[in-house]
Amino acid sequence: MATRSEGSADSAEFDAFYAATAKRLVATVYAMTGDLAEAEDAVQEAYVRAWQRWERLTGEGDPLPWVRTVASRLAISTWRRTRNRLRAQLRHGAAADAPELSPDRVALVAALRQLPLQQRKAVVLHHLLDLPVEQVARETGSTNGAVRTRLSRARKVLGERLSDTSAHTAEGTASHG
Repeated sequence: MATRSEGSADSAEFDAFYAATAKRLVATVYAMTGDLAEAEDAVQEAYVRAWQRWERLTGEGDPLPWVRTVASRLAISTWRRTRNRLRAQLRHGAAADAPELSPDRVALVAALRQLPLQQRKAVVLHHLLDLPVEQVARETGSTNGAVRTRLSRARKVLGERLSDTSAHTAEGTASHG
């Protein structure tokens, strides 16, 4: 990392910020994108960019919303660029082995992936990060009313999709028991 004139104080403050926020931010971006590796890459790049602007960011207040916005934009931008390439890979070859995830987590990520991007962002920021509607609106450049509408529509769709998944899982368990 670049050195600063107050290097050790800035560095210690940044290191503490990173340690306190990075894991949750990766989980947030993963929930938005459904791709853990991409989430980790985007978050890492966002922290690099934050370090480059650290004095300004901390002078303006809490740097976390800025880092979260940058990370989500980086991840979504990369996702859009690679979407067609990934679709082609899925059509022509088996998916790589992934670590075992709980059926509930797999169902949630799959359901989130099917939401339009703005609804998905609103759900992740509001329900997974417990941010108030007003802050979600600021971070997404929307109005409070638009965020509430997105949340309402997303909850309805997620409720339907996740209850369908639960019913299938229960049927599968009953038939195997």
